[in-house]
Amino acid sequence: MERRGFVVLLTLFLVVIAGCTGISTPDSNNIGEPDSPTEEPVQTATAVAGNGTLDVHFINVGQSVSTLIVGPTGETMLIDTGDFTDDGEYVLEYLQEHNIERIDYMITSHNDADHIGGNAAVIEYYETESDGIGAIYDPGISAGTETYTEYLDAVETHDVTLYETREGDSIPFEGVDVSVLGPPAPYIEDEARNENSIVLKLQFGQTTFLFPGDAEDDQEEYLVENYGSGLESTVLKAGHHGSKSSSTGAFLDAVDPQAVVISSAYDSRYDHPNEETLQRLAERSLRTYWTATHGTVVFVSNGNTVEVQTQREAPTDPRSLRDGSAIEPGTSGTVQTRALLTGEAVATPVLTDGGTDTAGAGKGKLVIEEIHADAAGDESSNLNDEYVVFRNDGSEALDLSGWTVEDEAGKTYTFADGFSLDPGATVTLHTGTGTDGETNLYWGSGSAIWNNAGDTVIVTNSEGAVVLEESY
Repeated sequence: MERRGFVVLLTLFLVVIAGCTGISTPDSNNIGEPDSPTEEPVQTATAVAGNGTLDVHFINVGQSVSTLIVGPTGETMLIDTGDFTDDGEYVLEYLQEHNIERIDYMITSHNDADHIGGNAAVIEYYETESDGIGAIYDPGISAGTETYTEYLDAVETHDVTLYETREGDSIPFEGVDVSVLGPPAPYIEDEARNENSIVLKLQFGQTTFLFPGDAEDDQEEYLVENYGSGLESTVLKAGHHGSKSSSTGAFLDAVDPQAVVISSAYDSRYDHPNEETLQRLAERSLRTYWTATHGTVVFVSNGNTVEVQTQREAPTDPRSLRDGSAIEPGTSGTVQTRALLTGEAVATPVLTDGGTDTAGAGKGKLVIEEIHADAAGDESSNLNDEYVVFRNDGSEALDLSGWTVEDEAGKTYTFADGFSLDPGATVTLHTGTGTDGETNLYWGSGSAIWNNAGDTVIVTNSEGAVVLEESY
């Protein structure tokens, strides 16, 4: 990623630090908890080193947010560090309890004091008492607060690499595909900090996590218009602590999550989460976890499924969240498995002119319906029983001219010019030879393509962008 300059301000006016605002009153309705993968909740030791999973920890920091992510090889990412009132105390305690010795990627979603409250303390600790900070990623919009000044002073004192980060930049998180979807360049909404949050989508296997910072309705609208179904994710961190101005209907429909996490205080003076937001979540039957009642929430992905672990069992119906008892920030204790989410093959987000779908053009959406890798009998003489079935899940025809299908070994098939897939239609791509038609296509290979023991189907559009990737 291009490193952009970041100016340390020598003089800043100290202002009263404004928090995030919103209004809310509780409601109730019981959607219910999904079936757990075990008969009874089990105590679970979350990852402290690379164990082949992607572990996402939403730390209970009260009226604030901080997320620790441990990758499959042990690399770490920390998104935000809590509120200025505790100076990173809850975050540092959690990191130390989980033996996190280095922060490889430190993400500042935006520079409000309830998101960078522990930045200076975390930098100071890891640069003087542990193994350091790899790099910091910041949207580049300053704040006139003492908290922001202390953050920049710590960066300068310890000479930590600081990247001004924008849409399309890359973060090389080992074993995890990280897409930076915001903020756009130029900034939107007169450089409002919330509306120009760093927005990240993390994909591990068939599971995905979306982190929109404090994005509100304008940035959410931008994301929907420019990424469409590329926003689809297994887990969504609700923007702006569940405020009324975030988690709009169109955004939730595009993301289509299986679970939503809200990070705010139980007695939030801003009444987070907002009643209207909870209603939108409930209308879509979205299972919702609130750090104020569930405590720290941990998602453990093996690339195919995601275990949901919480410190405390509490309602997940959005309109019944406040029926749970408050759990104080910094409360220690093990988490237990509460639910299991299943991953789906999703498109890697790709910004395209006109906001077209990442898995197609216009409102077409290519998905994989079936992978049949193990042909019956002798594969070499039954190659057409090895196949992949594609389906257009969109509402408009999908032009696949020049698109390619590739396996992990680099063997490639290219769709012929003029080949189109109608909405709801399927086409089966057989490995062997035959006469192409509307529903059956033939690779023309003289040997098997798809490994029985596991492989990856990679689909690239005519412009060379990967739009679909599914492993089995």
